[in-house]
Amino acid sequence: MLDFMKQLWFRDPNESSTYINEVAMRMRAGILLIIPLYMGLTLFDVVYTSSWVFIENTSADTYDTDWDGNTIYAVEAVKRTYEYSVQTALLLYGLFEMLAGMFVFSSRFSPTIILCTYLARNTPPVWKPLVPKRFAWTIGATLMTLCLMFFNPDTVASWINTLWGSQLVSETEQFIPYWIPVYMVWVCIGFMWLEAIFGYCVGCKVHALLVWVGIIKEECYDCNNIDWDEIARKHKAKQETKETNTPD
Repeated sequence: MLDFMKQLWFRDPNESSTYINEVAMRMRAGILLIIPLYMGLTLFDVVYTSSWVFIENTSADTYDTDWDGNTIYAVEAVKRTYEYSVQTALLLYGLFEMLAGMFVFSSRFSPTIILCTYLARNTPPVWKPLVPKRFAWTIGATLMTLCLMFFNPDTVASWINTLWGSQLVSETEQFIPYWIPVYMVWVCIGFMWLEAIFGYCVGCKVHALLVWVGIIKEECYDCNNIDWDEIARKHKAKQETKETNTPD
């Protein structure tokens, strides 16, 4: 058990360039996909559904119509109050998962990494560098932080005003436009779905692009991961096929 916790999904925790098992990582992305899906449902309910709750059996016809000929009813309704403690707790856990996976030491505190490493134990590992994944998880952590700010605007505004020393942001009104988290949560769902189902890491591709243009200095993954044994096996198989097909 001690060796399992020490190794986890790493090829070698002590090597200079850290590599993780992509099989376990994709399983983890599938599990954590629950968080943006739940946030998407919450945002849909908040933004696109009525914030009024109508009390049963209180609708009465006024026998009057408006200028467009629509019948006017008198109803008793209450304003719905949203409480985001569950969403906040879930986002904080997701933020912890994003940050915990970035480093070898903190990964040992991640329940999803431990679980997915165990589930992938009988599957041949696929080793991928940690650095691009760390960049992708930074994007995920940023999106989750944005959602946390949207669900807790009064707390965030209070912190900002305290640090700034003046009333910079209103503490009684939502200061983040609703469309920002609505669109961002779908981006997050798309990214994690592509990772879990197809193994396509959008954040890793962005990282590779930044490396290519020189913004990020990073060594070449393909250059450092040439499987010479596999190349030799393919070359030998090709030669054997060629000799077999050559007439005597």
